[in-house]
Amino acid sequence: MTIKVGDKLPNVDLMMMTDKGPTKISASKLFGNKKVALFAVPGAYTPTCSAKHLPGFVSNSKSFADKGVDEIVCLSVNDPFVMAAWGKDGGAGDIKMVADPDAAFTKAMNVEFDASGAGLGVRSRRYSMLVDDGVVTKLNLEESGGFEVSDAETLLDQI
Repeated sequence: MTIKVGDKLPNVDLMMMTDKGPTKISASKLFGNKKVALFAVPGAYTPTCSAKHLPGFVSNSKSFADKGVDEIVCLSVNDPFVMAAWGKDGGAGDIKMVADPDAAFTKAMNVEFDASGAGLGVRSRRYSMLVDDGVVTKLNLEESGGFEVSDAETLLDQI
Protein backbone atom coordinates (compact mmCIF):
# COMPACT_ATOMS: atom_id res chain seq x y z
CA MET A 1 0.00 0.00 0.00
CA THR A 2 1.23 3.49 -0.86
CA ILE A 3 2.49 5.66 2.02
CA LYS A 4 -0.14 7.97 3.48
CA VAL A 5 -0.54 10.65 6.14
CA GLY A 6 -0.12 9.09 9.58
CA ASP A 7 2.30 6.39 8.40
CA LYS A 8 5.78 6.04 9.81
CA LEU A 9 8.51 6.15 7.17
CA PRO A 10 10.23 2.83 6.50
CA ASN A 11 13.56 2.47 8.27
CA VAL A 12 15.93 1.54 5.48
CA ASP A 13 19.43 2.75 4.72
CA LEU A 14 19.91 5.68 2.40
CA MET A 15 23.16 7.30 1.22
CA MET A 16 24.56 10.78 1.18
CA MET A 17 27.93 12.40 0.64
CA THR A 18 29.86 13.60 3.66
CA ASP A 19 33.42 14.77 4.19
CA LYS A 20 34.29 11.06 4.45
CA GLY A 21 32.69 10.18 1.09
CA PRO A 22 29.51 8.17 0.46
CA THR A 23 27.93 7.42 3.84
CA LYS A 24 24.96 5.26 4.83
CA ILE A 25 22.32 6.90 6.96
CA SER A 26 19.23 5.17 8.28
CA ALA A 27 15.88 6.76 7.58
CA SER A 28 15.17 6.73 11.32
CA LYS A 29 18.26 8.86 11.96
CA LEU A 30 17.58 11.16 9.01
CA PHE A 31 13.95 11.83 9.91
CA GLY A 32 13.76 11.10 13.66
CA ASN A 33 13.33 13.73 16.39
CA LYS A 34 12.86 16.63 13.96
CA LYS A 35 10.51 18.18 11.44
CA VAL A 36 11.64 17.56 7.86
CA ALA A 37 10.37 18.73 4.49
CA LEU A 38 11.09 15.82 2.15
CA PHE A 39 10.73 16.01 -1.60
CA ALA A 40 11.51 13.28 -4.07
CA VAL A 41 12.25 13.55 -7.75
CA PRO A 42 12.42 10.97 -10.54
CA GLY A 43 16.02 11.90 -11.32
CA ALA A 44 18.80 14.34 -10.68
CA TYR A 45 19.56 16.61 -13.62
CA THR A 46 16.26 15.77 -15.32
CA PRO A 47 14.39 18.76 -16.80
CA THR A 48 11.51 19.41 -14.39
CA CYS A 49 13.56 18.35 -11.36
CA SER A 50 16.37 20.77 -12.22
CA ALA A 51 14.32 23.67 -13.56
CA LYS A 52 11.46 23.69 -11.05
CA HIS A 53 11.44 21.21 -8.19
CA LEU A 54 14.88 21.69 -6.61
CA PRO A 55 14.98 25.46 -7.26
CA GLY A 56 11.63 25.91 -5.51
CA PHE A 57 12.92 24.34 -2.32
CA VAL A 58 16.23 26.21 -2.57
CA SER A 59 14.52 29.59 -2.90
CA ASN A 60 12.07 28.81 -0.09
CA SER A 61 14.48 27.23 2.38
CA LYS A 62 14.35 30.21 4.77
CA SER A 63 10.54 30.18 4.68
CA PHE A 64 10.55 26.51 5.70
CA ALA A 65 12.89 27.31 8.61
CA ASP A 66 10.65 30.22 9.62
CA LYS A 67 7.75 27.74 9.84
CA GLY A 68 9.66 25.41 12.15
CA VAL A 69 11.07 22.94 9.64
CA ASP A 70 14.45 21.72 10.87
CA GLU A 71 15.73 20.29 7.59
CA ILE A 72 14.90 19.91 3.93
CA VAL A 73 15.77 16.60 2.26
CA CYS A 74 15.82 15.95 -1.47
CA LEU A 75 15.67 12.26 -2.40
CA SER A 76 16.13 10.45 -5.68
CA VAL A 77 16.85 6.94 -6.90
CA ASN A 78 20.40 7.88 -7.88
CA ASP A 79 23.84 7.36 -6.42
CA PRO A 80 25.26 9.69 -3.75
CA PHE A 81 27.91 11.12 -6.11
CA VAL A 82 25.25 12.29 -8.56
CA MET A 83 23.06 13.71 -5.80
CA ALA A 84 25.98 15.65 -4.31
CA ALA A 85 27.03 17.05 -7.70
CA TRP A 86 23.44 18.00 -8.57
CA GLY A 87 23.03 19.72 -5.20
CA LYS A 88 26.22 21.69 -5.73
CA ASP A 89 25.25 22.65 -9.29
CA GLY A 90 21.72 23.54 -8.16
CA GLY A 91 22.84 25.72 -5.24
CA ALA A 92 21.16 23.40 -2.71
CA GLY A 93 23.08 24.86 0.23
CA ASP A 94 21.87 23.19 3.42
CA ILE A 95 19.35 20.95 1.66
CA LYS A 96 20.39 17.35 2.26
CA MET A 97 20.81 15.59 -1.06
CA VAL A 98 20.01 11.95 -0.32
CA ALA A 99 20.37 8.94 -2.59
CA ASP A 100 18.16 5.86 -2.57
CA PRO A 101 20.57 3.88 -4.78
CA ASP A 102 18.68 0.59 -4.88
CA ALA A 103 15.20 2.15 -4.50
CA ALA A 104 14.67 0.31 -1.18
CA PHE A 105 13.10 3.35 0.52
CA THR A 106 11.04 4.21 -2.55
CA LYS A 107 9.78 0.63 -2.93
CA ALA A 108 8.99 0.33 0.80
CA MET A 109 6.72 3.37 0.43
CA ASN A 110 5.24 1.96 -2.79
CA VAL A 111 5.96 5.13 -4.76
CA GLU A 112 8.17 3.61 -7.45
CA PHE A 113 7.58 3.46 -11.17
CA ASP A 114 9.41 1.68 -13.95
CA ALA A 115 11.13 4.06 -16.36
CA SER A 116 13.11 1.32 -18.09
CA GLY A 117 11.56 2.28 -21.40
CA ALA A 118 13.42 5.59 -21.15
CA GLY A 119 16.63 3.89 -20.00
CA LEU A 120 16.22 5.00 -16.39
CA GLY A 121 15.16 1.83 -14.55
CA VAL A 122 13.11 2.02 -11.36
CA ARG A 123 12.52 5.58 -10.18
CA SER A 124 10.56 7.44 -7.52
CA ARG A 125 7.34 9.23 -8.24
CA ARG A 126 7.52 12.95 -7.61
CA TYR A 127 6.23 14.02 -4.20
CA SER A 128 6.68 16.32 -1.26
CA MET A 129 5.83 15.61 2.35
CA LEU A 130 6.22 16.97 5.82
CA VAL A 131 7.64 14.43 8.25
CA ASP A 132 7.50 14.94 12.01
CA ASP A 133 9.69 12.52 13.99
CA GLY A 134 9.51 9.96 11.18
CA VAL A 135 5.72 10.21 10.69
CA VAL A 136 4.13 11.65 7.54
CA THR A 137 1.94 14.62 8.46
CA LYS A 138 1.42 16.12 4.96
CA LEU A 139 1.74 14.34 1.62
CA ASN A 140 1.60 15.68 -1.94
CA LEU A 141 2.04 12.75 -4.30
CA GLU A 142 1.91 13.40 -8.02
CA GLU A 143 -0.56 11.08 -9.72
CA SER A 144 1.03 11.42 -13.12
CA GLY A 145 4.36 12.48 -14.50
CA GLY A 146 3.36 16.07 -13.88
CA PHE A 147 4.41 18.75 -11.45
CA GLU A 148 1.14 19.96 -9.98
CA VAL A 149 1.10 19.43 -6.18
CA SER A 150 4.61 18.60 -4.96
CA ASP A 151 6.18 22.05 -5.30
CA ALA A 152 7.69 23.90 -2.35
CA GLU A 153 4.99 26.57 -2.25
CA THR A 154 2.19 24.01 -1.88
CA LEU A 155 3.95 22.30 1.03
CA LEU A 156 4.70 25.67 2.66
CA ASP A 157 1.03 26.63 2.47
CA GLN A 158 0.14 23.41 4.32
CA ILE A 159 2.38 24.12 7.31
